[in-house]
Amino acid sequence: MKAVMAGQQREARLREDVPAIHDLSSRAKNVDARDKPGHDERRARRHGRSAFARFLMTLPAAAVSFVFSSAPAVADLKICNRMSYVVEAAIGIDDKAATATRGWFRIDPATCRVVVQGTLSADRILLNARALGVYGASPIPQNGSDTLCVAQDNFVIAAARQCRSGQTQAAFTQITPTQGADGNFVAYLAEDSEYDDEQARLAGIQRLLVIAGYDAAPIDGVDGPKTQGALAAFLKSRGLSSDILSSPSFFKTMVDAVQTPSATGLTWCNDTTHKVMAAVATDDGKAVTSRGWYRIDPKTCLHPDVSGQPKQIFSFAEAIDADNRIVKLKDKPLNWGGDRQLCTRETKFETNEQTDCGARGFAATGFGAVDMSSGGKTLRFAMP
Repeated sequence: MKAVMAGQQREARLREDVPAIHDLSSRAKNVDARDKPGHDERRARRHGRSAFARFLMTLPAAAVSFVFSSAPAVADLKICNRMSYVVEAAIGIDDKAATATRGWFRIDPATCRVVVQGTLSADRILLNARALGVYGASPIPQNGSDTLCVAQDNFVIAAARQCRSGQTQAAFTQITPTQGADGNFVAYLAEDSEYDDEQARLAGIQRLLVIAGYDAAPIDGVDGPKTQGALAAFLKSRGLSSDILSSPSFFKTMVDAVQTPSATGLTWCNDTTHKVMAAVATDDGKAVTSRGWYRIDPKTCLHPDVSGQPKQIFSFAEAIDADNRIVKLKDKPLNWGGDRQLCTRETKFETNEQTDCGARGFAATGFGAVDMSSGGKTLRFAMP
């Protein structure tokens, strides 16, 4: 998944949003590049229409029909999320010579979602998952061997090996779900921390609190006064009742709250109709560390994770189109930065070396200094 098609280099940034995919019969590794060391240490054919045709014709996103040849007469496939991220999953199906994809299925931490429903038979089932843009530089992507087409928003793609305008390539992993006692099949999304459901939910809350600027670290899925204090302060500052904790929409409410401007810390808000990719840099007095990329969807806000008390914060952002190319106005890139030259690269990065960018495989990019004297700053990216 490291390869980038010519003319679509920004696509690599979106691919970096893919968590590791585990099924019950395997244990792949996954590391969150943003966490400091020590943070997460503990721890489907029916007579008549083909599976491929039913895959395309099923209307609800959560009710896709196809089959494993070895499945019982009726068997659903569900994906369970034991990660500390809210993820969106896409399913691929190989049926004879055709390959189709469909997504996105949003799955909160410690929850499962049926993505295939009914009697099942297919040559292969494949899976891709991405973390929400609110998480910024997401976990290391899966090493899927199948490159299939997806779209940024909900999609059904019949010929998924030849991408059209508005579609991008993503790495899919073949999965071998395990059959449960109820006859249904399940595959897990998991982290190296190997959380159980309770731990995954709590770690998911901790992660969003950290993004919102509250001290809930380390992100370990372990409850305690520190996490409870940070959560209480967050709910109070957003005018949310503690009753929201037991709501099925809790993570949606929390993500929405995190994506609104805050009186503290740095907030980016994308007021354009394009996706925006942003990078942040911090100067702690000893070194300047630059990090990216954070995806900010149109009409949303995002808080980059800035730890400690840096002496200075810098920001750079640029707009990309549906094909992941830089948006240009009058032949000039649509970006928001400044005069401070710091190192970036096309894919996910973090570096505290800011000299000889080109010689180290980076590019010198103009960042703008952010005035944080009032304790909080919202940068709005708008059309000129």
